[in-house]
Amino acid sequence: MSMKFGVFVPQGWRMDLVEIDDPVEQYEAMTAVAKLADAGPWDSVWVYDHFHTVPEPTVNTTFEAWTVSSTLARDTSRVRIGQMVGCNGYRHPSLFAKIASTVDVASHGRLYAGLGAGWYEHEWKAYGYEWADVPERMRAFREAVEIVHRMWTEEAPVFHGEHYRIDGPINQPKGAGQRKPDLWLGGGGEKVTLKLVAKYADACNVGGGDPAVIKQKLDVLRGHCDQQGTDYDRIIKSTSLHLEPGESTASIRARVEQVAEAGADYVITYIPRVAYDHEPLLAFAEEVIPRFS
Repeated sequence: MSMKFGVFVPQGWRMDLVEIDDPVEQYEAMTAVAKLADAGPWDSVWVYDHFHTVPEPTVNTTFEAWTVSSTLARDTSRVRIGQMVGCNGYRHPSLFAKIASTVDVASHGRLYAGLGAGWYEHEWKAYGYEWADVPERMRAFREAVEIVHRMWTEEAPVFHGEHYRIDGPINQPKGAGQRKPDLWLGGGGEKVTLKLVAKYADACNVGGGDPAVIKQKLDVLRGHCDQQGTDYDRIIKSTSLHLEPGESTASIRARVEQVAEAGADYVITYIPRVAYDHEPLLAFAEEVIPRFS
């Protein structure tokens, strides 16, 4: 199976810029990784949509996702730029659609626009967003995905829902050229998220690198595609793979083979300490990606 690969840039969320003091130097370290990926066989670079660090909130840098996406769009020329994934609760879906359309044009059509329901409760409350339980967040997410799709495919769409409403917004341009941005949905919810993937999305992200979970979720997605009359094969099936410090090439190859056998055709990697040491990124590009391309 031919696979494509993306890599997360060091954005701060995973405490991956703390050894650099100057915020300008932090930003440049992040950009340097994107530029290296742009020069190699990587298909894409990715950012998280978070404001506070993990595993716990600390007073450290976390760069905002869409600002980063727009600057990386101009700092690179070939790789696609994605968010895994944009948090629905942080922007009205009509604004999300408008921002994504703009960044798609800025990148000359290289945007992977990611959207998910969100989960980081502390972050929501700290920034003044109203926190809700999972069922309510998923109802809002369902409405949001439809609004984004309609903002990209209709002129002056109208939508009145429980959580959101739009009344004929003008969204021009909708994207680069005569096409909409690619919509990636994150999450493996079998009743809502995967059904939305089948109905509206160009790609999904499931399983967190676990082959058994990937297979289970993609079987569910295939069922939703059959019900919706959607071509299952046209949907990119991605998963995220977090590398371990010092992990061997053989181990990485084995993990990629396992997720490929489970049905994934796209791997988004997180490489620890890549802000300080580019060698693992370069080794992955030289010793892993060609094996699966």
